[in-house]
Amino acid sequence: MSKTNSGMEFIAARGLGKLAAKMEIEILEFTPDRAVARMPVAGNTQPIGLVHGGAYAVLGETLGSMHANFLAPTDKVAVGVDINATHTSSATEGYVIGVCTPIRTGKSLTVHEIVITRDSDGARCSTVRITNFYKPQR
Repeated sequence: MSKTNSGMEFIAARGLGKLAAKMEIEILEFTPDRAVARMPVAGNTQPIGLVHGGAYAVLGETLGSMHANFLAPTDKVAVGVDINATHTSSATEGYVIGVCTPIRTGKSLTVHEIVITRDSDGARCSTVRITNFYKPQR
C-alpha cells in the first residue's frame, strides 16, 4: 500500500484507465477498507436498455484491481487472474453503485467482492468476485 498517499491521491496519481473513463466510472470513496464508485446506466446498456453484464464486470474489475494495487506489497503489482459475476437484477436509468471490499489480502493473492446496486432503491444488481495475483513490478 502507498504509505504516503491517501486512497483518493493514489487514484488521482494512477488514473483508472481509458476503458473506465469511456464508461464514465467515478470513484466516490477509496480507503484501505473499501472502494466505492458509480457508473451511469446511460451508455452502458444492452440493446434492450438494461445495463450490460460486461459493464458490471468492468466496474467490478476496475474497483477490485485498483484496490488490490493500493494494498499491494512494496515492489509488487496486482494483476487479475479470475473474475466472476452473478447478475440478480437490472438497472435501466440513473447510476449503479459498486462497493468493493477485500475478502482476503495475502502476500501473493487478494480476493475482493464488489456489490453493485441501483442508486434509486439500493436493489442489488450484480455481485462480482475478483482474484488478483501480486507479481514483481518491472
